Amino acid sequence: MDKITSTSNPVVKRLRALKDAKARKETGLFLIEGEIMIREALKCGLMPTEALSETESALTNELQKAGARVFLAARSAIESAADTKTPQGVCASFRMPENNALPENAKYIIALDGVQDPGNVGTIWRTADAAGFSGILFGKGCADPYSPKVQRAAMGSGFRVAVEECVLTDALSQYKKQGYSIITSALDGSPLYERPEVSEKGFILIIGNEAKGVSEPVQAMSTMRLKIPMRGGAESLNAAIAAGILMYELTRSI
Repeated sequence: MDKITSTSNPVVKRLRALKDAKARKETGLFLIEGEIMIREALKCGLMPTEALSETESALTNELQKAGARVFLAARSAIESAADTKTPQGVCASFRMPENNALPENAKYIIALDGVQDPGNVGTIWRTADAAGFSGILFGKGCADPYSPKVQRAAMGSGFRVAVEECVLTDALSQYKKQGYSIITSALDGSPLYERPEVSEKGFILIIGNEAKGVSEPVQAMSTMRLKIPMRGGAESLNAAIAAGILMYELTRSI
């Protein structure tokens, strides 16, 4: 196993570049850090290409068996390549899923309308996975789903729950024709806990921008508008918290 000590090594440079959205788009690769996340990626069938590790281990052997070029690297080289301030001792580039379209029989779907905070996007992704949702639609203006911060917040759920980047109004129009309920949150909506009935086909829950909420063109496509009760002094909730409440309440009967 070759060793890398310099932060200017080409492998380090290639991994470091994946912190930038342009490089991810051009190469079709994204960066994953830490043993837990890398093991999740391997478990989900993602293909590694290059990896840096401080030590030789069972994980480095698994990466090699999966087709990656693995290098023993100095701490300084890993710190240079990684996105975190105090990275774990291993990081790797992986190919983005080639066919990540939502399943045709998806019953519960999340749609993000300009959700910009990577932490919110990743947390919503993780919660969607836990709540049994089949996929996520990413409209324009959202954080890049394959950015390191989004994937860290998703904690492996980004490898399991399909994501589709789209023009949201076009996608919603197609789902609406298929009989899906289109649900948005709104201050003038019906109370969430009155247990609204949704289509047997399924539903799409739309989460809007942290500051502006769901955009008017998307809001106009909704078949159901719901509000979460605010029993105290707060006027609104964090986007990821609101998404979690809505996801679990709307699927409570399953």
